[in-house]
Amino acid sequence: MGPGPRPERVPAKAITTYAPRDRNFFLDLVKKATILSHLNQTHAQIILNGLHNDLITITKLTHKHSDLKAIDQASLLCSTLTKPDLFLYNVLVRGFSHNNSPLKALSLYHHIRENTTLKPDNFTYAFIISAFSSFGSEKVGIVLHGHVIVDGYGSDLFVGSALVDMYFSFSKVGHAYKVFEGISEPDRVLWNTMISGLVRNCCFEESILVFQDMVVRGVKFDSTALAAVLPAVAELQELRVGMMVQCLAVKIGCHYHDYVLTGLISFYAKCGEISTAKLLFGQIGKPDLISCNAMIAGFSCNNETDSSVRLFKGLLVLGEKVNSSTIVGLVPVSSPFGHLDLTLSIHSFCLKSGIVLNPSVSTALTTVYSRLNEIESATQLFYESPEKSLASWNAMISGYAQNGQTELAISLFREMQMFEIRPNPVTITSILSACAQLGALTLGKWVHDLINQESFESNIYVATALIDMYAKCGSICEARRLFDIMPEKNVVTWNAMISGYGLHGLGHEALKLFTEMVNSRIAPTGVTFVSILYACSHAGLVREGEELFHSMVHDHGFEPLAEHYACMVDLLGRAGKLQKAMKFIKGMPVEPGPAVWGTLLGACMIHKDTNLARLASDKLFQLDPENVGYYVLLSNIYSADQNYPQAASVRQVVKKRNLAKTPGCTLIEVHGSPHVFTSSDQSHPQAEAIYAMLEKVMEKMRGAGFQTETMTALHDVEEEEKELMVKVHSEKLAIAFGLINSKPGTEIRIIKNLRVCLDCHNFTKFVSKITERVIVVRDANRFHHFKDGMCSCRDYW
Repeated sequence: MGPGPRPERVPAKAITTYAPRDRNFFLDLVKKATILSHLNQTHAQIILNGLHNDLITITKLTHKHSDLKAIDQASLLCSTLTKPDLFLYNVLVRGFSHNNSPLKALSLYHHIRENTTLKPDNFTYAFIISAFSSFGSEKVGIVLHGHVIVDGYGSDLFVGSALVDMYFSFSKVGHAYKVFEGISEPDRVLWNTMISGLVRNCCFEESILVFQDMVVRGVKFDSTALAAVLPAVAELQELRVGMMVQCLAVKIGCHYHDYVLTGLISFYAKCGEISTAKLLFGQIGKPDLISCNAMIAGFSCNNETDSSVRLFKGLLVLGEKVNSSTIVGLVPVSSPFGHLDLTLSIHSFCLKSGIVLNPSVSTALTTVYSRLNEIESATQLFYESPEKSLASWNAMISGYAQNGQTELAISLFREMQMFEIRPNPVTITSILSACAQLGALTLGKWVHDLINQESFESNIYVATALIDMYAKCGSICEARRLFDIMPEKNVVTWNAMISGYGLHGLGHEALKLFTEMVNSRIAPTGVTFVSILYACSHAGLVREGEELFHSMVHDHGFEPLAEHYACMVDLLGRAGKLQKAMKFIKGMPVEPGPAVWGTLLGACMIHKDTNLARLASDKLFQLDPENVGYYVLLSNIYSADQNYPQAASVRQVVKKRNLAKTPGCTLIEVHGSPHVFTSSDQSHPQAEAIYAMLEKVMEKMRGAGFQTETMTALHDVEEEEKELMVKVHSEKLAIAFGLINSKPGTEIRIIKNLRVCLDCHNFTKFVSKITERVIVVRDANRFHHFKDGMCSCRDYW
């Protein structure tokens, strides 16, 4: 059979002929594209169909490219059009913002203003401001805010939300408030931005107040607002407020939204209501990783470590890929003691999985190592981390401060400043704590100036830390001034001021403030009672202290802790009521520990009761045999009683056991630089001038009737040995140095690491009189303000 008829030839032109597609067809394809390759194919078809200059199509294509992280292609698309409109420019500015290209966004914004006839609108400003919120360029942000005001968008809701978020990202809380207050009718988005921004800046109480204001004004809030405020309520552990938020969630029908339930789980866990948290977790049908993370963190912060580890292992068994939040929740930051092995295991897991590179994970591990006194491990982890967030710096600064390494904390803070990393309220409170410990008033004042520059003064935690710093650096009047101007005070603020008065021996002022606190309906805490009992003890207010202890137990329902009992023993012992103190100890419902017996031993030294001292020291040698201070104090008691054989016997025990005493040292700050002196120090560059000044002062003092106190030179725990004429205590050297290096009449401030001895106390009184200087001394127990030959302690210390 031959071949059939030949097929008819089709003209070549007919092969390429097809029906053209309209714009809507391609807009739909662009919308459906999920990967870049599909979008590129669609783009090719758009060109073939002659729509490559169609403004609407190119705008949609640009938007999609930026959403798929192809921002350079999006920019190229825009440049192909001869006359883009403002809408397209806005799409591209938004794309740069979302793709972490703030400088390109700024360049485009500048191009719009300078090279086109177009004027930026509210969308332009909202997008460009958002771009710089995460970039951290505060100066650019402020300039943009100026442009916003000039162009008349200062009260625009959309722009306002972007500005508020930007200022919160710069920790400029005061600026954010001003923008917010400048908008007459904030919408729900702006309210939510305020609440979440305040939470990010640790302004927890303020965020709750803003949320309450939102509810009172009748703004229709949503689940986003509830989820935003719950972390603040959780941090403050305001159980009643959190339950009210939960009721609101039920009322508007979003209680069972997974992210609201997750927020409630975290809240109840942080309030110690772990059973309620578990109940809510059980109400989530299929818990996602975020919910599981909240539950793991909840178990950890309630010291249910086994449960947190069990849930973590369960996730791994199910093949769930855990993230940094999982690890942060698992790390036992809240209750680290006894969990060093677990921390090491978590660290090893993080190293193997590579998740240790995440800043939040390394920060959590740094924090827990610091709290376990594993400061070397914390430091190594911090410096090995390639990316350090602000939280990382805060954790290390705080770790140094908490471990008494205040010089390192301050040094790291200065290093942070060199890298131009802007601090937040957490940084400030940590560095103020270091200043307070070290007595670095000059640095503390500089930090105070920084607080004003950063507008942190309204933050209640920062203001409270400032009060504590000034009180512990000897400026009790400045502490009280700051306390009085604070619009809102929490219980920690009141405690800081009461404690400050106690340190300065101002017992009556402390009592007056405590009464004012109670009348203000601020419920005192256990710390409050320690502070007020301490103040009574150092002011000799025995009756008032006894009444407060009784009130603490019977009116406020507190069960006394070891420190409360120690305060009572100190109160009675300092006043010479040693037998009453002993009776109090025998009547304690718990076994007295080293704090109580150590306090009694100190009182025995003051009142030279060797019999009771022997009883107290026997107890202490059983309870805390490695503490050399108790041996030294007992030896000093025997020496003061002229029982030198017994004193020598105690010192022999110290020598045989190789127990080392803490050497006495004194710090003085002159012209912003710290100088540290030890007993008979000859190492200072000005040593010759210091000793000459000391001899000159001593000569004047002897003429005024001063006699060196040798019998009671051993008047304290852990202070220098009894000295001969050639030996000089460290505080005398520091004072002489201060006299040389400061103008006549200038106040001198020194800090002694041990309790000041009687001889140095008398010496300082005489110096204050003959030099007409005010001398402020902070020793291990309290402050002494010397003026005109008198001390604020009235020789009761």
